[in-house]
Amino acid sequence: MTHVAAVATATGDVREREAEAFARANGVGLVRFAPGPVALSVLGRAGRTLCYRLINFDGAPPPPGAPDRLAELRAELLELAGPGELRMEADFDPADPALAWLDPHVRRLVPAEHALRSACDILRHRARTARRSVGCGVTGWKRTTVAGFLDGPNGPPLFEASPEAATRAAQACSGRVVVWASRGAGPAVAAAEAAGVPIARMEDGFLRSVGLGAAFVEPLSLVLDDSGVYYDPSAPSDLERILSEGAIPPALAARAAALRERLIAEAVTKYNVGESVASIVPAGRFGVLVPGQVEDDASILRGAGAVRTNLGLLQAARARRGSDAFIIYKPHPDVVAGYRAGAVPERELRRLADAVVTDGAIAALYPQCRAVETMTSLSGFEALMRGLKVTVHGQPFYAGWGLTEDLAAQPRHGRRRSLDELVAATLILYPLYRDPVSGLPCGPETALDRIAEARARAATAKGRALARVRRVYALARHRLLGPFDRRAR
Repeated sequence: MTHVAAVATATGDVREREAEAFARANGVGLVRFAPGPVALSVLGRAGRTLCYRLINFDGAPPPPGAPDRLAELRAELLELAGPGELRMEADFDPADPALAWLDPHVRRLVPAEHALRSACDILRHRARTARRSVGCGVTGWKRTTVAGFLDGPNGPPLFEASPEAATRAAQACSGRVVVWASRGAGPAVAAAEAAGVPIARMEDGFLRSVGLGAAFVEPLSLVLDDSGVYYDPSAPSDLERILSEGAIPPALAARAAALRERLIAEAVTKYNVGESVASIVPAGRFGVLVPGQVEDDASILRGAGAVRTNLGLLQAARARRGSDAFIIYKPHPDVVAGYRAGAVPERELRRLADAVVTDGAIAALYPQCRAVETMTSLSGFEALMRGLKVTVHGQPFYAGWGLTEDLAAQPRHGRRRSLDELVAATLILYPLYRDPVSGLPCGPETALDRIAEARARAATAKGRALARVRRVYALARHRLLGPFDRRAR
């Protein structure tokens, strides 16, 4: 008889009850992951529960009775052996074709490798949220989303408006203060550091959504950084530490390669906005993509070099590439929508760019170009994944590892990394992902599944109408509150 092993969710959850009912109805086994001290349990064919310790992040003992039951199956998942790896000691082979695995995110049978990968992602997320978080200065509309990402073994996050209140709350629960890195984080950081309270910085992840954050579209991924933040080169970030010091095992690099190939095949970018673009670059011309940025964005304020404006970037690109290059300028979607600063005068655009693409998807431009010139844009990283030559005028996180042409110094970078090692660190190990359907932590592959579904919804009449409403609301809000938002940065 087939045995079904299911990576399920917390004890008592509706999804777990469904999985238990499925197991009982089919007379098969069920494996589930529980939080707390994280545990692995097996529901026997007669409905008897056998409990095993999986991994314990907080030093607490296993659930009562677990040591006796450990001997019954003699299987234990010992630890996250390294980045992206789950070591399993068992008297059975997880890849045995007689075993099938049920994934909690998609509710379908999957290969053992897929299910154990989901287990790695869930456990890594829970390890990073084990310390209780107190959010400070997180805007109201983001709190529900942020709470889902930061909910951990020691409880859901708290939110406070003032740095002092956040620091006191974090002290009371032995937690940490979490700030939105690009939004007035200075006072909260100062208060926490003065009190000896740990601080973490949060930002949008690199596979974010179908739609703009400025239009209040909720993210699929966030970064949570205990050291700094990826776009600020003035101090090391967790991402930099992974790339400088961490080991990227071959299996994880292989996962990154498969992820990169899927991103290219599905034309996925951070925001996934815009339509397809017809061929622009004439035959025989050298296509150069120049992505515009939001000029008051924190990545420019902290990471740009001598070139700090979109006009300056266009001027530098034309001077470097000469008149033979066919330069495509792609302004940032937030700037096109009128939400943020960074517009280039039309007269200068006509003089410096051969084509300006405002509405098209940037993913449709990468195949038409052979090079990218950027300050600090994430587009440079997306272009690297697609095999383009990338020249950087600032200090983005992906520069300095031997993959880019760097026109600015990268003082702490220097270790050579392969492209797939960079992808593994940036898209698998560094961000947090949360599946909006199951509510569970997940990995980037599940995020891509949800992006595909969101794209399909956005293409419907209802989806287009919702997008128009969001744009109108967002534009009104930014015009009304934009000056205050800029002051907060």
